[in-house]
Amino acid sequence: MKKCFGIDLGGTTVKMGLFEENGVVLEKWEIPTRTEENGKYILSDIAKAVLDKMAEKGLNGEDIVGAGIGIPGPVMPDGYVSACVNLGWRNVNPGKGLSDLLGGISVCVGNDANVAALGEQWQGGGKGHDSVAAVTLGTGLGCGIILDGKIVSGSRGVAGELGHVTVNRDETEKCNCGNRGCLEFYASATGIARLAKRHLAASDEASVLRGLEKITAKDVVDAAKAGDALADSVLEESMNWLAQGLSFVTLVVDPEVFVVGGGVSKAGDFLLDKLRRHYNHYTVMTATKPEIRVATLGNDAGIYGAARMVLNM
Repeated sequence: MKKCFGIDLGGTTVKMGLFEENGVVLEKWEIPTRTEENGKYILSDIAKAVLDKMAEKGLNGEDIVGAGIGIPGPVMPDGYVSACVNLGWRNVNPGKGLSDLLGGISVCVGNDANVAALGEQWQGGGKGHDSVAAVTLGTGLGCGIILDGKIVSGSRGVAGELGHVTVNRDETEKCNCGNRGCLEFYASATGIARLAKRHLAASDEASVLRGLEKITAKDVVDAAKAGDALADSVLEESMNWLAQGLSFVTLVVDPEVFVVGGGVSKAGDFLLDKLRRHYNHYTVMTATKPEIRVATLGNDAGIYGAARMVLNM
């Protein structure tokens, strides 16, 4: 059985996996991401890691279907990347560059959020469904959309940027993107902590959060689970904003399933039940609603999705 490589390129580490064609992962490992000198060493480091693994396993080019790679930035349909700030890249075609370094082995490239969504659709929380929207609630808010088993990247590589959809026109503080009222401003891990500070400043209501020097989303969730009313109101507001965002996705692409990942998703159904309730409020015209599930692949979603890109060629 032939094999392929799935590669998840992050700003700190490159996660890598060797897969069978049937989706079984044979081995996982990672290497540091060397971003110095505008990331000039990244592709050569990845190529060396792949070639070393092939030599270790006694594999040659004919044994390998290809390699897939997810990168943290917009990717054009032809694999061209105009800018990837976290890596220092500008105006590169990483797929072609990596393929050349690998002696012509085919390489597919995609945005990391989209690639992770493909992994969840293939072997994770969306398994068994062809159309999945995967939302990641971390420092920011990412979203990858899979329709009929294919990544929807758009004509300029920015499809699925749900975190920067405007949901609140009354917001006065700017998002990191320069806009105001973006969804990730309220529904990411950072956004939940921000809302908590606003709720605390707006009232004198007692809360365990008042005694914390630095509030995190986990602090808010833990407090809400323990019965803290103010913390619970923060999560209700955050999930209300997120529900609005998911309703937009529903009415545009109509996924079968939403898969929610990232650190905040560890709250499980305690959080998702709030999200489902608000989501139902915003989607009254859809009689049969998509499920909202927790992602299951965790940090491995990227390598699974990258491998799947190759197998979908």
